[in-house]
Amino acid sequence: MAQNRAMPYSVEGKLVVAISSRALFDFEEENRTFERDGEAAYIALQFARLDVPARQGVALPLVKKLLSFNTPGQQRVEVVVLSKNDPVSGLRVFNSAKSENLNVERGVFTRGRSPYHYLEPLKANLFLSANEADVRGALQAKVPAARVYPESAQAASRHANEVRIAFDGDAVLFSDEAERVYQRDGLDAFTKHETTNALRPLPPGPFKPLLEALHRLRAEKALPIRIRTALVTARSAPAHERAVRTLMDWNIAVDEAMFLGGLEKGAFLKAFEPDFYFDDQRGHVDSARLHVAAGHVPFGVANIRKLEK
Repeated sequence: MAQNRAMPYSVEGKLVVAISSRALFDFEEENRTFERDGEAAYIALQFARLDVPARQGVALPLVKKLLSFNTPGQQRVEVVVLSKNDPVSGLRVFNSAKSENLNVERGVFTRGRSPYHYLEPLKANLFLSANEADVRGALQAKVPAARVYPESAQAASRHANEVRIAFDGDAVLFSDEAERVYQRDGLDAFTKHETTNALRPLPPGPFKPLLEALHRLRAEKALPIRIRTALVTARSAPAHERAVRTLMDWNIAVDEAMFLGGLEKGAFLKAFEPDFYFDDQRGHVDSARLHVAAGHVPFGVANIRKLEK
């Protein structure tokens, strides 16, 4: 008689977040040991601390909130640890997750090899890592990804029943098409270009799939926690119109839109208090992380120019 076999687990239709160990937990001291003394010393230190819960990392509060979407009857969010750590260090990650009451059951540990190759089989909607090379690899693989700043401030505890996520526009939600005009020809040319093309939707940027996934999630009924999104952009009128019309063309609404026209973003993000903010410009991330958890999206012409310098 053939045995009855359970159907394999599937992440299809779920919001899947892949996250590195250093984004989830504060392993900065251990990482300094790795950089100073090598892998063997790092593994020995992690093993010695196997039963010592690691301190919260910059993305852990966001992960806690996202896991709050799961109920006994429906698992809407899957969080997977995707790490260059070795399996021994992975034991400490899972032990630390258990101490935080995080329902994280799955992990891939590659012992030094870049882990982004596993994002496709995971069907990941987001990858957060402290390693920029891994983030760039993920973006090249068309997965929304950001390098987290471990020293960022955290605002996630301030709105217990709401997940707040803020996005920059050009080179994050949208392509860097308009940013290329700005970088090449300046503000006046940018404004003229965007006014002329106001009715033509911008091509999608690397984080459109995440915004779409959040949009699908918030459309579900009887969610235990709410979602609030914001567009925070240096655009101003009249260049704002193309951004708004692009979102309309995608049939996606954001809750708040800030067209700041060169004003410092940090103060506005401090007021919005997102659980996470994504931007392609390091300067904006540096401003944001004084107040909120922030991630750098190393995508688009502004980052290419920095690599060439």
